[in-house]
Amino acid sequence: MQNATVVDARDHIVGRLASIIAKEALKGNKVVVVRAEEMVFSGNWQRNLGEWRQFINKRCAYNPKRGPFHHRAPSAMFERIVRGMVPHRTPRGSAALARIQVFDGIPPQFQRTKRMVIPEALKINSLGKYTETTTLGLLAVKAGWKYAEIISQLEDKRKARSHEFHVKKMEQAKAYTAAAQTVSSIDAKLAEYGY
Repeated sequence: MQNATVVDARDHIVGRLASIIAKEALKGNKVVVVRAEEMVFSGNWQRNLGEWRQFINKRCAYNPKRGPFHHRAPSAMFERIVRGMVPHRTPRGSAALARIQVFDGIPPQFQRTKRMVIPEALKINSLGKYTETTTLGLLAVKAGWKYAEIISQLEDKRKARSHEFHVKKMEQAKAYTAAAQTVSSIDAKLAEYGY
């Protein structure tokens, strides 16, 4: 997605983040949300799972294949939450939803892009110190999501590559600083001649 704001959803409260993203999409901004499985709900997992089970009971009486559909992936769960905050049956609302992309983990195309956080939606700024929370990933696993382990393995590989790159970058910066100090006398001489 060209010219999109990439939001790292780790430790963001689901509802607060969804409302902000819905508003941005309605304004015409493109938004990509990564690491959906690390968003949080307030409350312990038993309570949140109980609410999910109540939601699962909602179905079409004569043909459940018609919906409502109960998605198990954290990204799809979050998309549905955002959909509830957008007038999705209107052209304006459906266009807004088309501007939003949500991913579990961080796909390769977004691994080297600048990722933002939304301070108003962060858990640390909104919830009390001792408030229990449930990650969207844990709730998804309890609801029947099968790919948590695969996403976790891919994330571990990504973090290892990222750490390796960071260490290499720091070494290069240190070497550059050392080299700059060794040529400081030469730079001073060149400065006399206007270079």
